[in-house]
Amino acid sequence: MSLEEIARRIRECMRCSLHLTRINAVPGEGNPKARIVFVGEAPGRNEDLQGRPFVGAAGKLLTELLGEIGLTRKDIFITNVVKCRPPNNRDPKPEEISACLPFLKKQLEIIDPDIIVALGRHSALTLLRLAGKEERSIMKVRGKVFEVELFGRRRKLIPTLHPAAVLYNPRLRPLLESDFKMLEEILLGDKRRKSSLEEWF
Repeated sequence: MSLEEIARRIRECMRCSLHLTRINAVPGEGNPKARIVFVGEAPGRNEDLQGRPFVGAAGKLLTELLGEIGLTRKDIFITNVVKCRPPNNRDPKPEEISACLPFLKKQLEIIDPDIIVALGRHSALTLLRLAGKEERSIMKVRGKVFEVELFGRRRKLIPTLHPAAVLYNPRLRPLLESDFKMLEEILLGDKRRKSSLEEWF
């Protein structure tokens, strides 16, 4: 199955009641061979209107933070745990997350990223739970790198705050920026290790 086929199935999905209120489902977009996948929680109003992830104010902040560590949206893949907007941007319900999880699993299996960045509480706790780690608070897990078994192999999982939370409470911005700097350090460290190996051959 391809990412395009999964996107088609997401747009036609009626597994939960969110299909009754959506304008557009939001499968995700970006580099199909991305080394890093960002997973948010659920689409908002602008995403619902356009059928694309992170196109509102939170998306603008995400693009800005990516730029600060030398990445663009073309370098990564962006999606959400839940693919349709919950009414009034409420939190996704457990049954909505469960209905959408098979789509997310398939996307991540196909892209096969080394690093998954979980944006927000619902994304982080859902992915940690899939890796066998029960957590309750995003503030307890953000700023950490989890080496986990997910979707068939070991990967790095980095939970952090959702950009929308930072827009709502600007005092949280240094925490989010710190997590992105940590991601940058991981990428630079891997790049240095790769260069060292290449020097041996």
